[in-house]
Amino acid sequence: MYWLIAGLVIFFGVHIFSEFRAARGKMIQRLGEKPYRAAYSLLALSGFILIVVGVHKSETVFLWRPAEWGRYAAVWFMPFAFISLAAAYIPSNFQRFTAHPMLWSVTLWALLHLLANGDLIGLLLFGSFGLYSVHAMSSQNARGARPSQLKRPLLLDAVVVVAALVLYWLFLHYHGKLFGVPVVY
Repeated sequence: MYWLIAGLVIFFGVHIFSEFRAARGKMIQRLGEKPYRAAYSLLALSGFILIVVGVHKSETVFLWRPAEWGRYAAVWFMPFAFISLAAAYIPSNFQRFTAHPMLWSVTLWALLHLLANGDLIGLLLFGSFGLYSVHAMSSQNARGARPSQLKRPLLLDAVVVVAALVLYWLFLHYHGKLFGVPVVY
């Protein structure tokens, strides 16, 4: 459990530090833009690796029994998280609805996985990612993030949906091999 907690602290610590713009600016001034980005990326990656190791090393401690419908909700609503994820990387009209498609994807992913899991690892992992995503959206909105005003061809929206559904299908069918937990639906 310590590996998981250490990874979460490092991963989110780096992300939260970047919100302190004055301190971030001083660090960039001291190190330079590229070395700062390299250090940021290395620390975030290190935290992520510790999270993965921590999840696999931690003993399962059940806290509650999730509702039976939680599993079904995850299976049926995760495609929306994948669509939002794809919309973060493929220019489309989805970006006209929110300035934060990636963060909405993580928030929905976290919420749905909290509904389907009732253990301490899930609470720490999904709870921290969900809380951070909501915080990050609020923080970015305060700094002026706004949805795009640019209208794009509807074909790009279709590309987002198709790419997301293909990726979702892959994750759904290989979830057990990738994460050690097969999806039963």
